[in-house]
Amino acid sequence: MTGFGRADGTAGGHGFVWELRSVNGRGLDLRLRLPPGCDALEPALREAAGQLKRGNVSATLTLVREAEAKVAIDNAALDQALAAATALAARIAGAPPPRAEALLALPGVMRAGREEFDPAADETAAASLREGFATALAALLAARLAEGARLAEVVGRLLDEIAALRERAEAEAADQPRLHRERLAESLRQLLGATPPVAEERLAQEIALLATRSDVREELDRLAAHLAAARALLAEGEAIGRKLDFLVQEFLREANTLCSKSASAALTTTGLALKAAIEQLREQVQNIA
Repeated sequence: MTGFGRADGTAGGHGFVWELRSVNGRGLDLRLRLPPGCDALEPALREAAGQLKRGNVSATLTLVREAEAKVAIDNAALDQALAAATALAARIAGAPPPRAEALLALPGVMRAGREEFDPAADETAAASLREGFATALAALLAARLAEGARLAEVVGRLLDEIAALRERAEAEAADQPRLHRERLAESLRQLLGATPPVAEERLAQEIALLATRSDVREELDRLAAHLAAARALLAEGEAIGRKLDFLVQEFLREANTLCSKSASAALTTTGLALKAAIEQLREQVQNIA
């Protein structure tokens, strides 16, 4: 199920931005992208994200450094520069001693200071980051719930369409025995030609056997049961994606069997329409957590 959540704040003198994105997935796959020094947060973040259940989720934490640039003295470089300047001044008669501002102006002596961010050593900063993650997670969950409500409407309409097609198939299947009888009788006439016809009793036995093998009432009854189960799952409204996914496979199995047993073009057409509607249902179910 897709969704997006964002939160920002401050922690340890730094600004931060959390961005959570979710796309469809059969299970929960959480990918955390954390700056250096923030790895200690991962266990708590993964525990908090466990309520998502399904989806490929990426969570990115971006730290915003302070706008004011800080500088620091590289003491090792300063010592080397001071030693070289002092030695040079001693070799030149009357040369003044090295001046501090001149030494600090030398390349490499002054460098931009960078304060390392370590939330593991600052519980207040770590708590702020976890709180920001929870805020972004709540926004993501709200987006997924809104999408879920829209998906429920789509799935409900598809279930209504499948139910209507099932009723049509049930009406068309009532004519199956007569069609099998006519088809078998025509085949026998073509095979036997002018020879004496097959006894009606024998013909009835063959038709009964063929009708038993091609009876689709069982498939139609199972489709009705699957429809009822799918509607019951929609009414639950929590973590039903996998169950619906399994049910849709059963829907498709019954539709395939119905098409294979069909003895009429009308029933075959309805069976193909059923399969098309079920495929649309399966695409939508993949988006449900």
